[in-house]
Amino acid sequence: MSAVLPANGPPLVAAPSSSPHARARRTHGMASFGKYREIIIAVALFLLFDLGVLVLNFYTSFQIAEDALGVNLSGRQRMLSQRTAKSLLAVDAAHSKGQPADKDLEELKSAVRLFDASLKGFQHGATVPGGDSKPVFLRAAEGDKALDILKKAQDIWTPYQEKLAPVLTGTASNQQLQEAVDYAKANNLKLLGLMNQLTTALEAVASDRATALRMVQTVGIVLALLNFAFILFKFLRRLNTSDAAIEAATEENREILASVREGLFLLTPEHRLGSQLSRSTHALFGKTLVAGQNFFEVLSTLVSPKALTDASDYVELLFSPHVKEQLVQGINPLAEVELTVRNRLDQDSKRYLSFHFNRVHEGNTVRHLLVTVQDITQKVELQAKLSGERQRSQKELSMMLKAFETDPAMMRGFVERAEASLLEVNDLLRSTSSAASEAQVLKAVDGAYRRIHAIKGDASSLGLEILASLAHQFENELQKLKDSGAATGDALLALPLPLEDLLSKVAAFKAMSLKRGNDSAQVMAEAVPQALHTTLTQLADEVGADCGKRVSTSVQMNGAPNLPADKLDLLREVAIQLVRNAVVHGVETPSTRTAAGKTPEGQVAVNLTREESGQWQLSVRDDGAGLNAAKVRSRLLELHWYTAEQLQSFSDKQIVAHIFKPGFSTADTASAHAGRGVGLDLVQANVQRLGARLLLTSTPGQHTEFRICFA
Repeated sequence: MSAVLPANGPPLVAAPSSSPHARARRTHGMASFGKYREIIIAVALFLLFDLGVLVLNFYTSFQIAEDALGVNLSGRQRMLSQRTAKSLLAVDAAHSKGQPADKDLEELKSAVRLFDASLKGFQHGATVPGGDSKPVFLRAAEGDKALDILKKAQDIWTPYQEKLAPVLTGTASNQQLQEAVDYAKANNLKLLGLMNQLTTALEAVASDRATALRMVQTVGIVLALLNFAFILFKFLRRLNTSDAAIEAATEENREILASVREGLFLLTPEHRLGSQLSRSTHALFGKTLVAGQNFFEVLSTLVSPKALTDASDYVELLFSPHVKEQLVQGINPLAEVELTVRNRLDQDSKRYLSFHFNRVHEGNTVRHLLVTVQDITQKVELQAKLSGERQRSQKELSMMLKAFETDPAMMRGFVERAEASLLEVNDLLRSTSSAASEAQVLKAVDGAYRRIHAIKGDASSLGLEILASLAHQFENELQKLKDSGAATGDALLALPLPLEDLLSKVAAFKAMSLKRGNDSAQVMAEAVPQALHTTLTQLADEVGADCGKRVSTSVQMNGAPNLPADKLDLLREVAIQLVRNAVVHGVETPSTRTAAGKTPEGQVAVNLTREESGQWQLSVRDDGAGLNAAKVRSRLLELHWYTAEQLQSFSDKQIVAHIFKPGFSTADTASAHAGRGVGLDLVQANVQRLGARLLLTSTPGQHTEFRICFA
């Protein structure tokens, strides 16, 4: 996979495991089950009884339905026995008169066939024509009495059927016809009687089943009622226990509210105090509060009108469920409130209170706010003392910097770059007016982000952890501004303070580097390749150690002294970011590399060459996992920058190009080395300032290479 990104091309489109909580929920679920185990088991038995009765009802009803079918068909057997005899006599009479008997013969055949099929069905079970001539399954008769009747009927029917055979085929002689008629006259009533007995026996079996069904229903209902009584008893007993526990908990709450040192109370959506207030609340406010009082009326006599308005707006935000609570905690206007209250000696005294608000949810609705009030007077006074101590610590830091052992040329170059970048950030922030649009503010923040990220990388590569840490903290402030959803020009007013802190530290380093002497331009130029080699190698080792990886770095930057200073600075920033990116995102951990058949130690190569045409080329290559377009696509979907349908329309090259977009990172969490989505954005910006082309080639599982070509 490869992608070519022109320096001045069109801008990229921008768009917006088992945890402790899960274990706690499972533990709570098991505890709840144990608490209500008896009731749950009783309900389960109740359902089991009902299910058992239902199944037995269904099964017995099915058998009764089959018995009813047997009774109906046994009744039909009586009719068929008479119908057989009648049809035989009609055939005999027609034969005596010399008349045709086709109709009577067909009637005889039908009666014999149906009687025989039904008789066999009663004996062995079979599918026979029903009363409507449709096939039905006749279950074999049960009981010794029924079986005895069927045996006797079969003994009569077998000879009867044999004598009827020639008649049914139309080949019977007069003698055979007469024998069949005589047998019918002699046994018809016997056969009829047996079929009557069969009907009676089957009706008795059906009656027994109905009696059994009623018994099962009665027993099931009695058991269900007993079980229900048990459930009711347990429920009432549990309810009584719960009431006692609630009363005990209420008493404990009263004791807690009476003894806790913080002010505690609930705030309703109507901004009124809840019914329960801790005893300390009254002392902290310097007055007796009453449940139901308007919170802002109480505050109005203690804070300025502006602070009161800001507090009202802030509380309204917290009662809006769509606003994320963690995003607005940092803008709490009551985090530190100065009050003037009357002490026990009836004298005015200054006190500092801190109000903290936490939501109380009911479903998706914010039902109340839990307000915690703390006296932070001692904390504020301590902070004032610490401020003086901080100034003294800065002087001590300047003394420590005198012994700092760093190459003077490298230090001087870093200080110059850092100071220029910080001043550029300062101008960028100050030039953004309070009336600027959100897009303009975010653009200024992104620009500041790139400069600060470059300083952090540069400081980290030199081992200047103090400056790298301060730059990282500044990035945190910038990220908070981006995440807050309130990117306004006024929001930038809080940034000059950490910027001033960074500038003061850089100034201290600058003073130290000046005192260490000036080197000639030639000496500094000769030191550039070695300095870059040392810088990039140390950076790779440090990032690798932090990420649990082993890295071997090869740096060839011998052509660097021939580059203009401005281009060299840009190229240095690009190399630092790409090496950091290669170690964090490219090189795998030793175990992963070993499993893939690679050496445990990843390889990162940095080369600066000049071709015969005069074209310069910087190459940063690693033998890591390569770029995974599917992972980038999945991350874009997680960030909600695009919909799944939109991502389907992008090629892999277009997907991979998003790694250069500001704010994009495949890292799950932000750290000192990754997760901000700034490094490659800075690379892209510097490539454009160089007027260069950026070429990206990658093979999944094998390597990734960035090449910057410029004149």
